[in-house]
Amino acid sequence: MDKRRIGVYVCHCGGNISDYVDVEKVRQSVENDDNIVLAKTTMFACSDMNQKEMVEDIKNHNLDGVIVASCSPKLHLVTFRNVTQRADLNKYTYVHSNIREQASWAHSDNKEGATEKAIHLVKSAIAKARHVEPLEPSKIKAEKSVAVIGAGIAGLKAALSLSEKDTHVFLIEKEATVGGWVAKWKDLFMTDETGDALIKRLYEEVKRKQNITVFTNSEVFANTGSIGNITLKVKQKGELFDITVGSVLVATGFEPYKPKEDEFGFSTVPNVITLPEFKQLIDHEKDVLTYNGQKVKNVSFIYCVGSRQPEGENTYCSRYCCTATIHAANEARKKFKGIQNFHFTRGVRSYGKQELLYAESLQGGDIYFQSYEDDLPKVFVRNNKPVVRINDILTGGRELEVESDLVVLVTGMIPRSNNTISSLFKIPKGRDKFFSEIHMKLRPVETVIDGVTIAGACQGPKTIIESVNSALSAATKAYSNISKGVLETDPQIAKIETKDCTGCEDCIPACPFDAISMKQIDDKAIAIINASLCKGCGMCTPVCPTDAIDLIAHSNIEIMGMIDALA
Repeated sequence: MDKRRIGVYVCHCGGNISDYVDVEKVRQSVENDDNIVLAKTTMFACSDMNQKEMVEDIKNHNLDGVIVASCSPKLHLVTFRNVTQRADLNKYTYVHSNIREQASWAHSDNKEGATEKAIHLVKSAIAKARHVEPLEPSKIKAEKSVAVIGAGIAGLKAALSLSEKDTHVFLIEKEATVGGWVAKWKDLFMTDETGDALIKRLYEEVKRKQNITVFTNSEVFANTGSIGNITLKVKQKGELFDITVGSVLVATGFEPYKPKEDEFGFSTVPNVITLPEFKQLIDHEKDVLTYNGQKVKNVSFIYCVGSRQPEGENTYCSRYCCTATIHAANEARKKFKGIQNFHFTRGVRSYGKQELLYAESLQGGDIYFQSYEDDLPKVFVRNNKPVVRINDILTGGRELEVESDLVVLVTGMIPRSNNTISSLFKIPKGRDKFFSEIHMKLRPVETVIDGVTIAGACQGPKTIIESVNSALSAATKAYSNISKGVLETDPQIAKIETKDCTGCEDCIPACPFDAISMKQIDDKAIAIINASLCKGCGMCTPVCPTDAIDLIAHSNIEIMGMIDALA
């Protein structure tokens, strides 16, 4: 048996694990296994105090392998790798065991079974730890430039932030002008600045920056390379050109939901419009609010159109719409005399300081109704005017009707319908079809594609402030990727035994990251791995007929050892 010296830490996770798993029994079950010289339980393995203790343990017990049995590796794999590194161990000798999601939470109705499963999971991690080898990352040169795709509010702020970090920025916008939706708006909530004035101010700043190159009427239609050296093919008014960057920041924005025909009377009942149309109306009308040549007095707003829909549609909440509607209603009431607003909601979500607008609305005399989730308002025609009918929760389920001069459908945000960027960069999408980050709290602007960050409403519905915050975060992350001019790539990738490779090419279509290509070596075609593109996902290994592909840090001997321990 290899003379490995392995330490095991079993985490209570503040009760998330220990409420359902007997962590002391797990510790006792492994403490006498071969190669185990230290086995401990800890309340919070990720705490600063425990991390310091782990560093001391590694040095005092001369450990050359560490296992933490705790939560998902998505949360703290990097945390504990850094701990081992601070203790002068190679960070790739660390092995993580997930006994929270895979044991405690999965089997909370069976504590004994959850404990037994946790024991097997830790034993399988020990089996792996016996065979792990120290690894060193590869180093590649990185271009100190970033492409920002999309020049809306998020793209503009990201470009400005990057320019201040001594980085060249290519700002690529497919429309003829910058600013996106914000450039079309006048009054904005929670600020005295108008949307068009905000965009004009930001664009003037962009034009003053010598290290920002703006391409309008331009689209990215192809890309090659990987983090540190990405070549984008850009088409501008029929002309093609290439730019090479170290990182890409995607801020392609959203589309407003367009109601289906006869959805709340849309396109079938007169004087039914969407919130963006109402916003344009009140921004440009003066003195008297009119629509189709008729004076508007009563305005009814129907909330959650295109959001919070049944399963299979847009089930998410668009978040910004409640506040945007209340703000628009307040502005209409202040700008035009005699306006009475009626709000048909499913519950108002004006979070944070936006509650002040809701309070202003109530004080101004706006009337609120609330419908049941399975009994939404109905819109029909009476006397050539739209009427909204509701069974109102706030009055104990009474059926009420409001005859209106104008009905405004409060439409939410949806993903862009024609967004080729997703397929070009292989950016994953969530169930809501917006771009998906790795982790909403720990890695909120990173994607699984190294060197590609996301910002703004392409991730999901956001206010301007939220879009700007994510843009600044994405810019910082994009810069951190290339700031040193040299990148370290993860060494845990696929490798090919050239003597066993027959050149069948079965592995090429199996790779989702285009990391495998063919190369002629000594009159023999063999597969080769692009280390900077490979993610070590393992999709290629099972399709190889000669078993010529192995995964570094997930080799056959390690995996079989884990299976034996589990069995």
